[in-house]
Amino acid sequence: MACNVINEGMKMAVFESKPDFDPGIFQRALKDVIKKVNGNLELFTDKFPASSTIGNVYEFNKHGNTRDANPENNEGINIGWTTGFWTGILNLIYEHTGDERYIKAIETQVNSFKDRIEKEIDCNTHDLGFLYSLSCVAAYRLTGNEAAKTAALAAAKHLMSRYVEVAGILQAWGDMNDPSERGRMIIDSLMNLPLLYWASEITGDSLYKNAADNHAQKALKYIVRDDGTTYHTYFFDTYTGDPKNGNTLQGHADDSCWARGQAWGIYGFVLSYLYTNDSRFLEISKVLANYFLNRSPEDLVVYWDLDFTDGSGEPKDSSSSAIAVCGLLELVKHLSEEGEKQYYTNAAMKIMKSLYDRYSTRNDEGSNALLLHGVYFRKYNHGVDEANLWGDYFYLEALTRLIKNWNPYW
Repeated sequence: MACNVINEGMKMAVFESKPDFDPGIFQRALKDVIKKVNGNLELFTDKFPASSTIGNVYEFNKHGNTRDANPENNEGINIGWTTGFWTGILNLIYEHTGDERYIKAIETQVNSFKDRIEKEIDCNTHDLGFLYSLSCVAAYRLTGNEAAKTAALAAAKHLMSRYVEVAGILQAWGDMNDPSERGRMIIDSLMNLPLLYWASEITGDSLYKNAADNHAQKALKYIVRDDGTTYHTYFFDTYTGDPKNGNTLQGHADDSCWARGQAWGIYGFVLSYLYTNDSRFLEISKVLANYFLNRSPEDLVVYWDLDFTDGSGEPKDSSSSAIAVCGLLELVKHLSEEGEKQYYTNAAMKIMKSLYDRYSTRNDEGSNALLLHGVYFRKYNHGVDEANLWGDYFYLEALTRLIKNWNPYW
């Protein structure tokens, strides 16, 4: 395995010491979140919010994964890759409150996801894991909703249509027959694999798990670079299965380290470990975490690409830090060495304290979001210095992990 020693001896001093604040602050943060989501519930029950805010306010969703996903320009439609994060937020709030209003909203949205997969609306993407793990798998686990189970299994079956067997990867997006698109895997896909692992557990069919494991193994070998950083994308020859080259779409440069991608890797590899018990996934998660933490700026919330730090003039991406915190908190559950566990726990708590103090909307009555100062797509100046649905979701998941013994939806 590449990177087996990278960053192992490097530790940020700020994370060596335990937090000097009352962890009760996270309970207060959760109360702020519940209040904010309560205010959004009526607006976003049978409609979905957009992927990111405009002026820190979510409008109705209109945009999908393809140009023709919403030809009638309907508002609040269940298309694109991010709608599941909103349903995931509702599932988490229901866990915390037991409020029956959330059950009704979740059932409404589960029906929407069931309709979406049955009609194959904007479904030709690896992001079916993001969409269906946090909506339908979560709803089934929480309430035994059979419609949710049916929809999630249909989504897993559809996701398998993107599996390129000769290369052992899930193609991220694009026409499977288009030579310019064929054979692209991306680091984000690690977070979509739990849908396949879950499908194998439910059906007893190992086909799903084998595909997920193969993809994770290829990501370990080719997405992760020798210095502990990650490519955003990597291409394979779909005729021979041979590796071709790595590059980026979202990052600063092909050889830079896109922050959100690194965070997906920290969390995604741990999730594959949960289902396979392959210790290499746990070890590589630590390597990626060490690099991520070592690029921490003064306020501990990273810039959108880890090439940048204080003084660069570039925007922060709070969502990357929220994702990383969730990955760290899952990681420590599987480590045996107390010093490591304490280090990563310290890091997670201190980053979360900064997110609450400087990036949350606790004092912003004008915003209907949870976590400000995120980045969607820097190169196209889309969703820059705005809130986004995944940032909100992972902020709430991180708070949940810090407050209770939580069983992941992934």
